[in-house]
Amino acid sequence: MRDETIAGMLLARLGDDRPGLRSRDRTWTWDEVVRESAARASLARELRRDGPFHIGVLLENVPEYVLWLGAAALSGATVVGVNPTRTGSHLEREVRRTDPQLLVTDRAGLDLLGGLDIGVPRDRFLLVDDDGYAERVEAHACEPEADASVTPATQMLLLFTSGTTGTSKAARCSQGRLAELGRNNSAKYDVKRDDVCYCPMPLFHGNALMALWAPSLAVGATVCLTPKFSASGFLPDVRFYGATFFTYVGKAIGYVLATPERSGDADNTLTHGFGTEASPEDKAEFRRRFGATLVEGYGSSESAGMIKRVPETPPTALGRPAHDGVRIVNPETLETCKAALLDEHGRVANAEAAVGEIVDVHGAARFEGYYNDPAADAERVRHGWYWTGDLGYVDGGGFLYFAGRSGDWIRVDSENISALVTQNAVRRHPRIVDAVAFGVPDPRSGDQVMAAIEIPPGVRFEDLDLAEFLAAQDDLGTKGAPRFVRVSHALPTTGSGKLRKKEMQLEGWRTADPVYRRAARAGGAAGPAGYALMTEADKAALHAEFAAAGRRRFLP
Repeated sequence: MRDETIAGMLLARLGDDRPGLRSRDRTWTWDEVVRESAARASLARELRRDGPFHIGVLLENVPEYVLWLGAAALSGATVVGVNPTRTGSHLEREVRRTDPQLLVTDRAGLDLLGGLDIGVPRDRFLLVDDDGYAERVEAHACEPEADASVTPATQMLLLFTSGTTGTSKAARCSQGRLAELGRNNSAKYDVKRDDVCYCPMPLFHGNALMALWAPSLAVGATVCLTPKFSASGFLPDVRFYGATFFTYVGKAIGYVLATPERSGDADNTLTHGFGTEASPEDKAEFRRRFGATLVEGYGSSESAGMIKRVPETPPTALGRPAHDGVRIVNPETLETCKAALLDEHGRVANAEAAVGEIVDVHGAARFEGYYNDPAADAERVRHGWYWTGDLGYVDGGGFLYFAGRSGDWIRVDSENISALVTQNAVRRHPRIVDAVAFGVPDPRSGDQVMAAIEIPPGVRFEDLDLAEFLAAQDDLGTKGAPRFVRVSHALPTTGSGKLRKKEMQLEGWRTADPVYRRAARAGGAAGPAGYALMTEADKAALHAEFAAAGRRRFLP
């Protein structure tokens, strides 16, 4: 039973003089964190209007973000974490549908929102780097207390996540659930009071909040911030803070390992980290090079606690189902899938019988739902079961493996990108006859976006100026532009004239049609850049990357 609140956890830190929050510029004790949060909670109460008490926060990983999390907990408000990688009309729609009545941001956020109507009047923006902001907060200093309305059921977060329809959904998270995750994850990830927890993952994401901030609050560990992840800045930050624990996504580990190795890399304070989608090879290399152990897990903004990691877990498995309600089922028949037969490369030889959707037949009651989205709720809860939307399989030893995502999800840098959004953007091009988008495996972790386009005879790919066109699509976002583009004058179709999407997805870049690849920006950002024709040597080199990372099993 969820009987604790984040507000209660915060108030328990009053008088605690251990460092609770650190940036490169300043350190706050836990007592100071609580009191600064209380001042912002008082300001929020003063500005509150009728309607949902939702506060949008559009900031990088700066101390104000953490202090407004505390403010929301004490005042009974909900933080809507705005994703700054969204742009244009997509960002506008995403924020509007969560009904924020106040927005906390800075001048950079104000520029990002320029001209957009997110449903919050400009006089309801609080700019944390504006003249007078600090004085305004200081004027609301008060003795910390929780609003009388706060209970474990009080909604604390709305976390954006992508669905199979291509529209963003805002997953609800109550104070009780977040507090429970804080307690459970501090034990699961071995976060103790003397740990110094480095947070390079964005605070609008469940990874940072559920696996680092809440566990640190639960035990009184120190939270250390960097505005945004930087591969080159990772080790200097770790050394500056004396960090012992951090959270990650697999792609970030790949970027860190891609930095030049130096003889003193292991001279650091890190002991362990938690995250998802790091390959076994990258985990081993990270331990060799930096002396820290990476612990993998499975979960989402909507659910957690479905997988139990045990010492004998195979390197590519997630672990064992945490209880008998976690199953792999055929979504059409509702029958439990057969055990997977694995070949020497770890690939499933009987995929049709073994791969199904990961469900929790006991999980519907624990699912808190999406904000104002009954259709999305119905997608998650069917037949009284909680459906993850993820595919998996279980081997003969009872170990569960992740096998991808159902529908049109593409996992890029541990964010769910909708193939439908990319597909619609590409199809807008006036010289593209038809297009389809899908995910193809990344050699390090997760996926990359690929599109297949059909153009009229006599038109060349170079005539499209596709990178420039995609950059002008304000609903595409920074991660939705396709990394690979297959070009044809006649894409394969079914008898009814539909494009053979699954067939093209299985072929990926190994098709006989020309394939153009977009260069990644420095640091791995996925914004539109120039496309170059892939040669056979390029494809062979990419295949070798999969082999080197131990991910050949992801290539059909």
